[in-house]
Amino acid sequence: MIVGQELLGKLKDFGLNSYESKLWVALLSRGVSTAGELSDISNVPRSRTYDVLESLEKKGFIVVKIGKPIKYLAVPPAEVVERVKKRVMFDAEQKNRSLSKLKNSEVLTELDSLHNVGVRLVDPTDKSASFRGREKVYDHLNMLLKGAKKSVHLMTTGDGLQRKEASLLTQLKKAKSRGVSINIAVPTGTNKKLIKRFSEIANVKETKVADSRYCVVDGKSLTMMMTDESTHPSYDSAVWVEAPYFAKHFQSMVEQHW
Repeated sequence: MIVGQELLGKLKDFGLNSYESKLWVALLSRGVSTAGELSDISNVPRSRTYDVLESLEKKGFIVVKIGKPIKYLAVPPAEVVERVKKRVMFDAEQKNRSLSKLKNSEVLTELDSLHNVGVRLVDPTDKSASFRGREKVYDHLNMLLKGAKKSVHLMTTGDGLQRKEASLLTQLKKAKSRGVSINIAVPTGTNKKLIKRFSEIANVKETKVADSRYCVVDGKSLTMMMTDESTHPSYDSAVWVEAPYFAKHFQSMVEQHW
């Protein structure tokens, strides 16, 4: 059986590993088959074939035909998609319930206590990190914004402000409701409607500076993007440091536009 690696790779979206993908595709090409036949045409070792087929049957990708020898029937791909969607939604709901229970549990209280003790032991010079991937950067910024007490200073681009509307606006609104002062500098020519939406929660100023992207929280925590924004989101990177003297310098670069 000759099947492109690209197709097999895409089957990861179905939640299948390499062997499961090969056996399912092999069965789809045959409609009905025995384990031995599927092993031969998929190049999956016979010692693993039965275990993998059992896994596929549990996931709803195949059904076992009654009789001897045991044969397997392929479930139509469209039906599989619906089953996968239902399973993902069910698993997500279960995990959400479990995490919600943990939120007010003794376990979380104990973990927080351990973390607070650990933070006190950390040397200030160790409070730094690098991030690769725009999603990870925004996750970190959201965490910093949750803990903001006094101020947030953002320098970003027009496109960057558009992305932050989707990724950070909710957390910025919460910070504003706590009395946090929010200041945002964007390049001249940024979308006026976008500026207006942010102006409801922040002091927004247009500036000729258009190639800097960084965020300062409470005058001590600096997160700075290190790559050009045209970089693919997966490779966009940033560094974070908690260094008041360094962070305040960048904060003043935002404030000077006022």
